[in-house]
Amino acid sequence: MKSRQTTLLSQVRSRIDRKRNAVVLRQDFRDLGKYDQVGRCLLRLVKEGRLIKIGQGIYVRAAVSPLDEQPALPKSLNSLAVEAMQKMGIPTGPTATERDYNEGKSTQVPTGRTIGVRKRVRRHIGYNGYTMKFEHVT
Repeated sequence: MKSRQTTLLSQVRSRIDRKRNAVVLRQDFRDLGKYDQVGRCLLRLVKEGRLIKIGQGIYVRAAVSPLDEQPALPKSLNSLAVEAMQKMGIPTGPTATERDYNEGKSTQVPTGRTIGVRKRVRRHIGYNGYTMKFEHVT
């Protein structure tokens, strides 16, 4: 009986399909192959339109846009960035403007482009010209 040969690309695809989260980190595939090999597989999936890269080592499972049938983000960039931060072990919380708005101290609606983090973050998360900012909260 012949054993079916699986490539690294097919292993990465099947693992992405099994995941429930929309965010996929490069380190999720550390056990499958070397850093560069996994990077090439993820880049190929980005070119195929199955993934969207929103940061260094941060990918999102792409949804098909009903308007032009191009790959699109399945959720807002803010919620995807918060999910990525939680997956990397960085605690998040409401920013100062979100707290003021929720407590009724301000009528200014927060833009949603700032994420409150409790650790230092030196990453750039963005898509299509929009980038997320990070604010240190206590």
